[in-house]
Amino acid sequence: MTDLRCDVAVVGGGLVGTATALALAEPGGLTVAVLEAEDRLAAHQSGHNSGVIHSGLYYKPGSLKAALCVEGARALYRFCAEEEIPHARCGKVVVATHPEELPRLDELERRGRANGLSGLRRLRAEEIRDIEPHAAGVAGLHVPETGIVDYPAVARAYGRKVEERGGTIWTGARVTAVRRDGAGLVADTSRGTVACRLLVNCAGLQADRVARLCGARVDVRIVPFRGEYYELVPERRDLVRGLIYPVPDPRFPFLGVHLTRRVDGGVEAGPNAVLALRREGYRWRDVSPRDLAATAVWPGFWKLAARFWTIGAYEVRRSLMKSVFVRDLQRLVPEIRAEDLHRAGAGVRAQALDRNGSLVDDFRIVTSDRAIHILNAPSPAATASLAIGRKIAGTALAALKP
Repeated sequence: MTDLRCDVAVVGGGLVGTATALALAEPGGLTVAVLEAEDRLAAHQSGHNSGVIHSGLYYKPGSLKAALCVEGARALYRFCAEEEIPHARCGKVVVATHPEELPRLDELERRGRANGLSGLRRLRAEEIRDIEPHAAGVAGLHVPETGIVDYPAVARAYGRKVEERGGTIWTGARVTAVRRDGAGLVADTSRGTVACRLLVNCAGLQADRVARLCGARVDVRIVPFRGEYYELVPERRDLVRGLIYPVPDPRFPFLGVHLTRRVDGGVEAGPNAVLALRREGYRWRDVSPRDLAATAVWPGFWKLAARFWTIGAYEVRRSLMKSVFVRDLQRLVPEIRAEDLHRAGAGVRAQALDRNGSLVDDFRIVTSDRAIHILNAPSPAATASLAIGRKIAGTALAALKP
């Protein structure tokens, strides 16, 4: 017996999943159901991040990330204003702390201008302190379009509007099997059975597994990377006005430890990037033999490890030793001391890794029989969620045409 029928079942109740459902459930549109494994929306990546609305500075011009981040950020600012969700366009300073970083800062500026960012401004060393009085570097880049937001509140608002448009949200509905049934699919979940004409896989940390349940050929493996945060004690929050970032290493899709003011007034420091021992592993003691085995048998993992083991070892050291974390923050804000920081939360990034050992940089969206799979949607997917949702909805509508 089928417990629920709909035109489109969206697997995953994070920001991308709920934004996709919102786009599909436009008035007079399709019947939509969101299937979330946990007991609430935004339980993982969408609810465990630093809350940044990215501007589109970092991404290669012409990439999906660049186009959808810029479009999505503008849509997200409008949505938050309309729904009265806490947010602020506080701006960001990217700081070069050594002369050898200047060519990479030049490239960031070039990308930002190519991607259409407004107000972008190069800063001399003395001008950095005009924006962030406690930061220090040899040069900087001011990015005024960057902002901050309460992303769990955004996800809840997406979900509320999906329901207002006649959609259904099932929490506690982990997908365990998918089978073909006539012209559509049937998904078995821990809450019941769902029949749909099309399935959209926005499962994040489990996206590759859901794709395989649907019979898709998957050429990547999700490898989880944990990002750990510290938080400035309240009396030292005045060290940071907005956001202070380093110049990132172009070999990796991670931005390096940085300082971020949150909408509640707190200031987070981080994240680092260490291999998580479980896909939803927010602590070192969170271990899953199944998840470890899935990573270990993937040939791309060992190729990646062979190339970058020294960087990986440093990230582990920084995770275990507060003094190393503090030293890296002092490159941006020299006044920070160990006693100014205490441990905060952590997030886990669902990073797609291919067989050749390359970390997939751009968003990756693939299709299989009666299904669409978002196999790589790390940062800036939260920022770009409304734009990603509209793009997926367009693909879905085309797939459902007779």
